[in-house]
Amino acid sequence: MRPDVQQVADGAYLVHGSNTNWVILTEGDTATLVDTGYPGDRERLLASLAEVGSSPEAVQAVLITHAHNDHLGSAEYLRGGYGMPVYLHEAEVPHARREFLHQVSVGTVLRNGWRPGVLPWAVHAIRSGGTAHVPVASPQPFPTAGPLDLPGRPVPVHTPGHTDGHTAYHLPDRGIVISGDALVSGHPTSRTKGPQLLPDMFHHERTRAVASLEVFEGLEGDLLLPGHGPAYRGPVREAALQARERAL
Repeated sequence: MRPDVQQVADGAYLVHGSNTNWVILTEGDTATLVDTGYPGDRERLLASLAEVGSSPEAVQAVLITHAHNDHLGSAEYLRGGYGMPVYLHEAEVPHARREFLHQVSVGTVLRNGWRPGVLPWAVHAIRSGGTAHVPVASPQPFPTAGPLDLPGRPVPVHTPGHTDGHTAYHLPDRGIVISGDALVSGHPTSRTKGPQLLPDMFHHERTRAVASLEVFEGLEGDLLLPGHGPAYRGPVREAALQARERAL
């Protein structure tokens, strides 16, 4: 299947893979890739780079919001095959190496199987590599504080709760916030539309996930690119407030 690639701003593309999004930031003939989808999304991922006029060889780095399989799926393939660094928050580096796994268990999913959408999502996740072993051999913490010297000049913003090292990426010059799974706008297991937290079973620490919404309230921007669901256009602060109201 072809990826759904949307140009959401100059040099910024939101790609809808199979139930998970990733973002491509371009600058001249170079690019930054934020997240990589499921392992089963690899052909879509490569096709999305070609569709925006880029290629794996042009990608300067892979930034990972968090090390769940639906975001980390092709990170090691890109690192090992093309030599690009894979950057995460320092707390997420051992997670990417699979020294531990903060990911919803099969047992928890089965206990929630009565909820609308959960079983179809689970079947898709398994078929797409959601339970595969996909460690990154040499993930790296961010090399510097503040804006990264990469296309888009993204600024890592620690937003823990979904995982310990979950990180959003702020592009203040473009008014963009890439929020990963700390603030989404939809999910196959949720009947809510618009800004929200993921259902509780997906968070390592829900209390911290709710608290991280305050971080988003302090970010200037009017375009939210989530890990799941469509782009949200409007003040990011309002999106975070709406998600907080729904979570309480």
